[in-house]
Amino acid sequence: MRLTDVQPNPGRVKERKRVARGPAGKGGKTAGRGTKGEHARDTTPPGFAGGAVKQARRLPKKRGSTNKAHNIGLFRHEFAVINVATLDRFEAGAVITPELLVEQRVVRDLHDGLKVLGNGEVSKSLEVHAHAFSSGAREKIEAAGGKAEVIA
Repeated sequence: MRLTDVQPNPGRVKERKRVARGPAGKGGKTAGRGTKGEHARDTTPPGFAGGAVKQARRLPKKRGSTNKAHNIGLFRHEFAVINVATLDRFEAGAVITPELLVEQRVVRDLHDGLKVLGNGEVSKSLEVHAHAFSSGAREKIEAAGGKAEVIA
């Protein structure tokens, strides 16, 4: 088989309809546009409303100012998130840091830091260092005899 042998399925590709090729052919003379009138000639431009005031001019101008930096989230902290259930894979007494989690590919990118959330259970005593903890995660880690330490 060669590349030149590859063809589309039968009936998949339609030939383009050649209109306006004289009065003899199908779609000849007026080319399916009827006789005379606006639509038989050039089509109307986008935004044309039949001579009425354009929509762009009918809508009011935006007034006032906004804090654009706040609206686009420049001050937002985007944490890499991990659940307590994921920490259960480490052996008891382990010191878990954000760098260790990236190294072991538990977390891909740290963004602005690491936040530990409380979904799931932890059964081992672990020392966890993270930039933020949810209240549920902190309770579960400490209930298992571990330590939740916030790093700056």
